[in-house]
Amino acid sequence: MKQTRLMKILAAGAVCAVAVTTASAQVSSTTTTTAGGVGVTASTSANSLSGTGTINAYTPGSDYITFRGEAGAAPSRYYYTQNTPIVDTEGHTVQWSALRSDMPVNYTYVREGDRMVITKVTLQKPISYYEKTTTTTTTTSP
Repeated sequence: MKQTRLMKILAAGAVCAVAVTTASAQVSSTTTTTAGGVGVTASTSANSLSGTGTINAYTPGSDYITFRGEAGAAPSRYYYTQNTPIVDTEGHTVQWSALRSDMPVNYTYVREGDRMVITKVTLQKPISYYEKTTTTTTTTSP
């Protein structure tokens, strides 16, 4: 009798742990809009996902960027808009022109059909880490 009760408690705990893990893995958001004041309401739901990787290729003026998740993995194409924010670890906004290949990043995205659309890119290191500094030493003879 005690064994049956203990097994039920352990099974319920395992189910709860799986449910909490699954729920925390995805963040869901719902947007509701009203069209033309007529009272017609359309709802869309998008699940925000996140990823970590390095920038594989970025061409200014294009509408996509490719990330490589692991060293041996094939790069994946993600689409963006000019309004997609890029920030560094300190929270400062970074311009798209500052992006280069092999920069480690964290990103969030949503799936829209067969496309993955980036909603935010966060550099893993401050932008000052990537800025090149050059020093010039001039010697003069007396």
